[in-house]
Amino acid sequence: MSVELLDSATITSFVEDDMAFNSCVEHRFTTLDTNHDGVLSYPEMLKELQSLRVFETHFGVDVKVGVEEINNTYGELFHQFDHDLNGAVDIQEFKAETKRMMIAVANGLGFLPVHMVLEQDSLLKKAVDRELANIAP
Repeated sequence: MSVELLDSATITSFVEDDMAFNSCVEHRFTTLDTNHDGVLSYPEMLKELQSLRVFETHFGVDVKVGVEEINNTYGELFHQFDHDLNGAVDIQEFKAETKRMMIAVANGLGFLPVHMVLEQDSLLKKAVDRELANIAP
């Protein structure tokens, strides 16, 4: 993890760079596709969904939530990705939903930069790294 300066322009620029964005998303998809069948099942996506930390509160303190609520929430998140509701997420669905989520984060941040703790392999960290590479001499 590292603390990075991030704003909406950093994320938006990354998402709009088709080559950089698609490469990162395709790599993530391939990593999650553990049985290499070209689609993601719910069990394959569960760890990724859990990394979104939807049950976290301020300052990294996790909320105690019942098993049923956890299962329902992660099931609904999976269905957000599974656009055709066939029980699996293909690469196009994964890219489209990831892009939608990244734009939502950008819109939430606004134009003022904020310091954020980012995991090394997260797409937000990839966006920051891309921006830094573009401004380096």
